[in-house]
Amino acid sequence: MDTLLGKTSNELREVVAQVGLPAFTAGQIASWMYQRGASSFDEMTNISKKGREALAERYEVGRRAPIDVQRSVDGTAKYLFPVSCGGHVETVFIPDGERGTVCVSCQVGCKMGCKFCMTGRQGFHGHLTPGDILNQLYSMPEREQITNVVFMGQGEPFDNLDTILRATELLQADYGWAWSPKRITVSTVGLKKGMERFLAESQCHLAVSLHNPFPDERQEMIPAEKAWSLREFIPLLRKYDWTHQRRLSFEYTVFHGHNDTPRHVRELCRLLGRMECRVNLIRCHEIPESPFKPAPESTMEWMRDELNKHGITTTIRASRGQDIFAACGLLSTAKQGQE
Repeated sequence: MDTLLGKTSNELREVVAQVGLPAFTAGQIASWMYQRGASSFDEMTNISKKGREALAERYEVGRRAPIDVQRSVDGTAKYLFPVSCGGHVETVFIPDGERGTVCVSCQVGCKMGCKFCMTGRQGFHGHLTPGDILNQLYSMPEREQITNVVFMGQGEPFDNLDTILRATELLQADYGWAWSPKRITVSTVGLKKGMERFLAESQCHLAVSLHNPFPDERQEMIPAEKAWSLREFIPLLRKYDWTHQRRLSFEYTVFHGHNDTPRHVRELCRLLGRMECRVNLIRCHEIPESPFKPAPESTMEWMRDELNKHGITTTIRASRGQDIFAACGLLSTAKQGQE
């Protein structure tokens, strides 16, 4: 049965026309789903009972409650959601004072195969739909506390770009949450064609998973570097004006002995110098049978200070939810896939 969560206002008008309802019913449905968070047609009381029955014969709203939750000592919560392709994804809610950030997933597994990421080890098992992505927000118990969304969960967003653009469009729509694009950040390992389209069609923030400034070394960490090299996407990013609403950041997980030397810092300064951007240094979270280990805190602080000294705004990202495997690189639903 087709779902309505994830459809635009124009698509909802097509839906109501197909079931013989007045065109204005589309606006009523959008209001109930996207603004009031209705999970069933029965809740849509300003639509006639006959109309609701006609909708229910052919459609469902598409809300699916999480089937599991784990809570960290630091307040972070990790939810397990079923998705329409038959698998599951993990979604993380990170409270921080008045700010509530949700890290959403866009694929079951991932094709990129990054060597330091549990999701990459899981392999690829399916794309999420716009409804699957929005459901991670709408069906989260902390929905009213959400202030920001980052597409940094399971999957490569630019490998499922149509879905990402649709979901972010609905979050910004006046009949949705009417959010500013400044509340939304989308990450990528650097798929150039997807990046070009995203920059042309969206005003949301962009985060690039860099992790090493040398292409040959980066390829050892991120196999996708062979197809989508930083030699191609860095010049592309330099063409854009990042001084207004949109923000460009580079994610850099620091691995002891692999990407934390003076040589790497010098190359980062050369690569990113005079570009309006920021670098987020991320603590390594070890995964089994991986050669990558955490760098000492003193090394991360030295890298931060050196990059800042050379005019590249750099911070060390706080690690959240490590005790429930909700931190960067630890998300995986491989177990659910096996079951």
